[in-house]
Amino acid sequence: MKKSILVLVLVIFSTIGFAQDFPAKPNKLVNDFTGTLTASQTQQLEDKLVAFDDSTSIQIAVAIVKSVGDYDINDYALQLGRKWGVGSKKNTGIMLLVALGDRKISLQTGYGIEGALPDMYTKQIIENDIKPYFKSGDYYGGLESGTNAIIRYTKGEYKNDNPKKGNNNNGSALPILIIIIVIIIVIIRRGGGRGGSQVIGSRGVADALFWSMLLGGGRGSGGGGGFGGGS
Repeated sequence: MKKSILVLVLVIFSTIGFAQDFPAKPNKLVNDFTGTLTASQTQQLEDKLVAFDDSTSIQIAVAIVKSVGDYDINDYALQLGRKWGVGSKKNTGIMLLVALGDRKISLQTGYGIEGALPDMYTKQIIENDIKPYFKSGDYYGGLESGTNAIIRYTKGEYKNDNPKKGNNNNGSALPILIIIIVIIIVIIRRGGGRGGSQVIGSRGVADALFWSMLLGGGRGSGGGGGFGGGS
């Protein structure tokens, strides 16, 4: 009996301890649990993010904590965003988490916003727009710059249920260009000079296709990191 009571007490305390790992759902978008920002700085960030939330369906939440403990910074940010219901209406939430004591930053996005803010962009925002300020101790400047970058990347997206699609005219013109190049090469090879000399060698068509593919470019796609560098 005593053992059962002891086990029950341990379970209760461990549950309470686990629940305390994540702050309760707030009624604000900017939440500083460390007292790092002044009241004025917090309000300025709050006003900007509320205005952006009101004009779009994209909700950006900022949290500053002392530490995430044994959690991975990215997993903690993801779970915190879900617990708080950030952008839950259309899954277009963005969670910006700063763990000051751990010197780590994480920027997590909902599935509905990944098209406008893929992992490549979140990493760039952390490295180029946030960390330079944080390294000098200007945490408000980093958050101001980082949220501005997020807004720039996502502005105009998800204002309605039918967002504008990108123009693919350049991509559709590429096959036509390749066909024209191949036709020209064939004509040149068939209508060569008297000695049957070739203007383009036997690999001419393959080379033309290779260069056209290079000119066509390619696509890339995988944010968290420490203040001192390294992801």
